[in-house]
Amino acid sequence: MVNTTKNVLPWRILTLVVLLMLGAGLWVATTKIDYTWRWKRVPQYFVYHAETMTNAPADGLVADIENLGEKTRIKFISETDDELFFEIDSTTLNVSIDEDLFEGDHIGSTFEWQAGPLVIGLWNTLWISAAASVLGLIIGMITGLCRVSNNTTLRDLSAIYVELIRGTPLLVQLFIFYFFLGTVLDIDRFVAGIFALAVFAGAYVAEIIRAGIQSIPKGQMEAARSLGMNVPQAMVYIILPQAFKRTLPPLAGQFISLIKDSSLVSVIAINDLTKSGREVITSTFATFEIWFVVALLYLVMTFALSQVISLVERRLAVSD
Repeated sequence: MVNTTKNVLPWRILTLVVLLMLGAGLWVATTKIDYTWRWKRVPQYFVYHAETMTNAPADGLVADIENLGEKTRIKFISETDDELFFEIDSTTLNVSIDEDLFEGDHIGSTFEWQAGPLVIGLWNTLWISAAASVLGLIIGMITGLCRVSNNTTLRDLSAIYVELIRGTPLLVQLFIFYFFLGTVLDIDRFVAGIFALAVFAGAYVAEIIRAGIQSIPKGQMEAARSLGMNVPQAMVYIILPQAFKRTLPPLAGQFISLIKDSSLVSVIAINDLTKSGREVITSTFATFEIWFVVALLYLVMTFALSQVISLVERRLAVSD
């Protein structure tokens, strides 16, 4: 019996050496440039302690101050005898009992953790990519079926759509969807961005679906028809399940590409991860740090999706 561990170990070591050499090369390259690294500025753009100031809503009097530990409750009586209560952090108390206040005077503040621009941008990228992927899969599935249809009109129209979308840049399509269709149909920029990404991905998904269907032997359809199934039933129950297994890897690659392509929606002012990164850079001047972090976040998203697809592939392989 061959000891696979012994055979693999030298190659694992070689892989580690190559990675260490790449890391050392990157470190040497960074020392050659005149740049001050500011990694300490990055965490606050994920989550930060936001301060909300509490001010007197009108002229009045501080009637009572009750200490609740970390919080303090303020009883405020306005000139019209309206009683108002405010709860602030005890360390920010800025008034005393029986103190007269004018409208806008600072009473105190409260602090709470809030999501920073990078987290907000990451969330927008995730749901935009997810929505565009689902819609793109639907468009691609319908178009792919039209591509193998016996109807000449459906085949021609689907072929025109595929060639038109694959032959023009996504950036141009985004501009058309937002500035032209968005203006004519009064479409929100998020809707325009999602539809542009979905239409773009749908053209590639259609070709993947078409290739998957045509890779199934014709005898499968003939056998299904001989059992009394009509064409739609045979396609749904016999052909498509087999085609899905074969097209899963290229579909995964297409949706991974879609996550990265979603960075282009920033050009139509959608606050995605890329746009959030640009805004953070303008306020921190930590150019390399932020772009490295943004790249890492995209890598995490795409790697997670690839792992999910790999799990699905393994589950489907067991059922074969």
